[in-house]
Amino acid sequence: MPTEEKQKSTPAISGFEPYVATKGEEYMGEPMRKHFTKILSQWKQDLMVEVDRTVVHMKDEAANFPDPADRASQEEEFALELRARDRERKLIKKIDKTLQLIQDKEYGWCESCGVEIGIKRLEARPTADMCVDCKSLAEIKEKQVGK
Repeated sequence: MPTEEKQKSTPAISGFEPYVATKGEEYMGEPMRKHFTKILSQWKQDLMVEVDRTVVHMKDEAANFPDPADRASQEEEFALELRARDRERKLIKKIDKTLQLIQDKEYGWCESCGVEIGIKRLEARPTADMCVDCKSLAEIKEKQVGK
């Protein structure tokens, strides 16, 4: 089961191959932007299919159980499913924002310090908007403040 959860948290594209930059290739040139647009678009499509599947599942499985325990179990299952879909809805918004950054040719640079985020990090988390160093510092500050 942990493998399945991992696949849902990162883009799992059939036929996905890591990007191999050619010698002297410009960082976030057209080929790289196309690569990340494909990854993000497929990831968004997969999330949208999951949303549709949830709606169908909830319609099909909705029942008015006479037993309060059965009804409570179903309500809890639906609540967990809706919570997961809410997280995915927020992720879809972040994917849309990232696709817009690609279109505006502003994708791939840290929003805090301006350095290249790096292809490997972006393939691991295509919606990343900070380099590893800035993200680590932000997480440390967040822990200290207690947010």
